[in-house]
Amino acid sequence: MRSRFTAYAVGADAYLLESWHPSTRPASLELDPGTTWRSLEIVATEAGGPFDTTGVVEFIARYRDADGAGRLHERSRFVREAGRWRYVDAAG
Repeated sequence: MRSRFTAYAVGADAYLLESWHPSTRPASLELDPGTTWRSLEIVATEAGGPFDTTGVVEFIARYRDADGAGRLHERSRFVREAGRWRYVDAAG
């Protein structure tokens, strides 16, 4: 989760796509250059430990864009494949 936030912050769209699970990965990704990602707060985690194959991360990401300050509050699902965590989607 932290590496994906950093990728958004520095505009590393290739890393974001690579770290996205193939079943939900978009064909392309265009990041908004007018959005500045400011901070990440991990609110809670479920599973995702060294012996787990799935995990959920609840987080709040703060940003600034043309409309001012904002925040994204999400619960993200991840799966581990071949030793790497991949983002699946926003959990319900």
